[in-house]
Order: sequence, then structure tokens, then C-alpha cells
Amino acid sequence: MKRVVSISLGASSRDRRIETDVLGKKFIIERIGTDGDLKEAIKLFKELDGQVDAFGLGGMDLYLFINDKKYIVRDAQKIIEQVEKTPIVDGSGLKRTLESDAIKNLDQELNLKDKKVLVVSALDRFGMAKALQEVEAEILFGDLMFALGLPIPIKSFDILNLIAKFTMPLISRLPFKIFYPTGKEQDQKVANKKYEKYYHWADIIAGDFHYIKHYLPSKLTGKIILTNTITVEDLNLLKERGVSKLITTTPEFKGRSFGTNLMEAILVALLDKPVTEINISDYLNLLQEIDFKPRVIDFNQAEKFINN
Repeated sequence: MKRVVSISLGASSRDRRIETDVLGKKFIIERIGTDGDLKEAIKLFKELDGQVDAFGLGGMDLYLFINDKKYIVRDAQKIIEQVEKTPIVDGSGLKRTLESDAIKNLDQELNLKDKKVLVVSALDRFGMAKALQEVEAEILFGDLMFALGLPIPIKSFDILNLIAKFTMPLISRLPFKIFYPTGKEQDQKVANKKYEKYYHWADIIAGDFHYIKHYLPSKLTGKIILTNTITVEDLNLLKERGVSKLITTTPEFKGRSFGTNLMEAILVALLDKPVTEINISDYLNLLQEIDFKPRVIDFNQAEKFINN
């Protein structure tokens, strides 16, 4: 039996452990939150190093991407320096493959051309943002708003690239919790309406759910949410706010969509070779074999999902 563990800077209230089969192999899939405690996360990584088949790093990115340029996050570097035996991934491999393919598949169903899409952070999900641009959606990038608290929407990919070119070297060196909610902050919703108009402008709100949830308006009637990790509590919240449809790019395991870092760790455990030797085609071939599909919930027909 293979075991993959996501150790997250996120809230421990979202922890989950399941047993399942993937391509005929038995897996223990586990998520452990440390409530924003970087030292506790490092301790857990050191304790489990060599005891599990692959690690996922949750609640923090190892790398931030813009086009083909990547920047290592300094806080994450403190963690990976402590891991000597077990491969560790942050989900960025899947964000650039699974999420990009998910957009192309969804375009066939939703006809995304000219749809208004709020991408809460393109630099966190560059594959998703790039794919949305390629299908000619009308995109508003919220990186300055959701990550840095600056009420400035970005309306052009070229402007996003220009801003990233000058800010990423600095941002990657800052404490990660400055621009991303960790620990119990992930369960908090900010009583602030300064970004509400952008939620209401959009047909689709896309990106990391912690960013989406942090400023979630009281009403989102008819909106589509395109995101990743979702719990049953999150499902209830979205239904209450009037969301029409939820799409998660990672598949459902026993009622839960786990983060891309944990999904990528599963692929690494299946491939059973050093992460440095894994390329995009390895992921794409394996994803096709597993037949990972986005999870789609129509809230008008979702009672069977919500109350389980």
C-alpha cells in the first residue's frame, strides 16, 4: 500500500484521511494541517521523511510562475531543505497540466468565449489563466487585490506580465502568510465589500478557493465557481450564497476534492521516479490513464451531495 501525505500550512479543521484505489494500487491519502505553524510543518516533514511515498506541500507554493519563469518561495525553501528522502511537490505540475486541460474541456460545455471571468490569482494558477485567455474569455486578474490587498484590478495579460516581472523577485522572498491566508485565516470570511463588485461583474469566479472564500459576498446568485479544494462545509456555503454550479479541477474522493499538491503527490508515487526526472508528458499520460475528470456540481440538483 502506498501512502501520500499533504502537510499544509492551512487549517487543521480541513484534515482528512482516506483509503482508495488508483490504477489498481491501494493508497492511503492524508492531509494534515498545521494552522499556519511553519515550525510544526517542518517537524512533521522531518518525522515522516522516508516513511511515506510522496509529500504534498499544502497552503504554500514552492514556486510561483509567470510564463516559463519560476520563482522559488523562500519560506517553502526552508521546508524542502529539511526533506532528504521522500519526494515533495506543491501541485504546480498539475496546475500547468490538469487545470489547463480542464479549461479546454469545459469550453466545449460552457462556451467560454467572451464569458466574464474573475481569476483571483493568476500567478498561483498560471496554467488556468493562460488557458482561459486562449479560449478568449474576458478576464479580470485579481492578483493585486487578493494577494496584496490593493484595490486594483488587472485587465490585461500584458500588464499582468509586466507587474509580475518587477514584483515576483520581491514577493517570493516575503513571508508567505503576508499574501496568502494560512491556518485559521482560511476559515475566516472578511466583512469587507470592496471587491464585491468584481464578484458580481463575473460570470465565473476562478482560482484558489481560499482567496475566493476570503471576500465571498453574501449573494452570488447564478455564478459559477471554478476552483480546487472543497469541503462539505464549503459546498453548503456556496449553495447558501446562490451559486449555480461548482467545478473543481481535481476529482472527488469520498465527497472531498483534495488540493492539487496531494493529487500531484499521488502521481509521483505512481511514477516512482525522482521528481527531477518527471516531465509534463509523464503527468499527461498518467492523467489520461487514470481518466481524472473535473467534478461538476449543479446546485439545482445537488441535495445528494450537500447533506452527505
